[in-house]
Amino acid sequence: MTHRQSYPGRLPLVFVLLVLPCVVIELTLQAADWGLIGTARWRALAYQFGAFWPGLLAGWRPNYEAQPVLMFLSYAFLHGGLVHLVVNMITLISLGNAVIYRVGQWRFMAIYAASAILGGVVFALLASSGFRPMVGASGSLFGLAGALIVWNVVLTVRQRSGILLTAVNFAWPVGILIVLNVVMYVGTDGAVAWETHLGGFLAGTVLAVFMTPRMDAPEG
Repeated sequence: MTHRQSYPGRLPLVFVLLVLPCVVIELTLQAADWGLIGTARWRALAYQFGAFWPGLLAGWRPNYEAQPVLMFLSYAFLHGGLVHLVVNMITLISLGNAVIYRVGQWRFMAIYAASAILGGVVFALLASSGFRPMVGASGSLFGLAGALIVWNVVLTVRQRSGILLTAVNFAWPVGILIVLNVVMYVGTDGAVAWETHLGGFLAGTVLAVFMTPRMDAPEG
């Protein structure tokens, strides 16, 4: 498979398609929060129409007919404030560049979208159907991390096989992600959607198994 992307290099088009909407939406809502445009209700309305609501899968009346389906992707373009947005976008560009270098932009998008969708599925299965909306791209980001972990394990096995070595190379980054989730969960008083992170991670790891990544080290 031929990869036209360089790493590092020009900002891939997929980043523009993913990052720009997130930034525009959050900055617009920030302006509304501060009373510069519109009303302070804009954020609540954005969450009402675009966030992930488990209750919509349990009999709630949607705001529009396609909402119970579209919310599996739309929630990933909304964020809970500037800090949430900045952290996620920096992580997206960092992990995304690595994934694009390995498998190209189309497969990157497949992992990103599938991780968002399965993140929503697992959130719906494990989270309560209360009045707490779920927003953010972190489900997809955990999917990207999962894919990179799988490819790193594959590379390690190719260079030096061994069950113990394979287990260690998979376990330590997963352990770091688990600790990160625990810290965020405690630090935000339970406001972190770990269920979404889990679903995204599972999607990324499974899809990565069926992809043939580029294994040489990036230049620069």
